[in-house]
Amino acid sequence: MTPLEAGTDGAAAVRGFYAILDRDDEALARALVVDGGARVLQVRIKPRGGPPAPAAELVRIAAMARRVCDEAGAALIVNDRVDVALAARADGVHLGQTDLPLADARALAGGALWIGVSTHDLAQVRAALAGGADYLAYGPVFPTTTKENPDPVQGIGRLREAVLLAGRTPVVAIGGITPARAAQVYGAGAAAVCAISAVNEAADVAAAARRMGKIASESALLHDCGPRASG
Repeated sequence: MTPLEAGTDGAAAVRGFYAILDRDDEALARALVVDGGARVLQVRIKPRGGPPAPAAELVRIAAMARRVCDEAGAALIVNDRVDVALAARADGVHLGQTDLPLADARALAGGALWIGVSTHDLAQVRAALAGGADYLAYGPVFPTTTKENPDPVQGIGRLREAVLLAGRTPVVAIGGITPARAAQVYGAGAAAVCAISAVNEAADVAAAARRMGKIASESALLHDCGPRASG
């Protein structure tokens, strides 16, 4: 049973390390989720300089990722494609600013998918919240080389503002996230962090993923055990 089928909502599921499967590689998927402990895995296949992957290929990769996520109890998200997400029994779909509009995606998916939205400034955060996004990605917080034409760097201060605007809607910090920066990002209130290069290109992918998850756990513990007003 997937997290969505079990009744888990996106706000509860999107926590800790949010991993990206950026190529057709089951060993990588397993290193990220089964051995690395990522709570969420997004299938994001975007060949640089080449044509988009065919729908049938994306469904096959997403179905493989679904099997891997089921072994570990992790949530599966598909980037961009509502049809692929539904075909692969994903828990959610993630939309960019130039993808299918949120309202149209919701009309297609009904209640069958969580919907996350990438945001790159506070106006986009407000729009995604007004549209009923289940979670937000916000950034790039730091300079990034993952995208060929990245959006302007937002920084920790703007991330903190985005988190405050989002309220109970979880925010995933994106863009230039490394283990050295993760604690700072969680300190700004992010519910999860997403890292691609810093984890997927590491010599030991599973160890890098576990480190991201450990930082999340330690940050949550610090927040829970922080100073409280005395009675």
